[in-house]
Amino acid sequence: MISRELALALREAGLVWHPESGDRFQLDLPGDVEAEAEADVFTVSEMTIEARRYPSGTILAFNGTTEWALDSVAFADAVWLPREDQLRELLRATFRSLTRLEDSFEVEVELGGERMRFDHPDVAEAYGLALLELVGRSR
Repeated sequence: MISRELALALREAGLVWHPESGDRFQLDLPGDVEAEAEADVFTVSEMTIEARRYPSGTILAFNGTTEWALDSVAFADAVWLPREDQLRELLRATFRSLTRLEDSFEVEVELGGERMRFDHPDVAEAYGLALLELVGRSR
């Protein structure tokens, strides 16, 4: 799982999330609840947390949970924590390779004939850093 900091950077760069079952997220709430919210990771599941889409926007509904006595949260208050496979999929045709180095992983992508490499000790973070660069360039 990628770090909260990288997830926030991806969101800020313009990465769009369409919640699906199995997706993980944290809450991004203002005030006193924020520190507590940052520590918890939730998983979208039709049984407990489902994305409900309305003309006015999307909410994440907590079905039958007592977690903070939440009924629902605004979609904008959620920070998506994409999995390694989701990050790789989002890189699509730009992805060239994943290499295991001595103490890290290196992801190589190509955009417009330019090859770029991103390394990190955590493979998901390496994918996330590559995606952050690509999303930033596409804006």
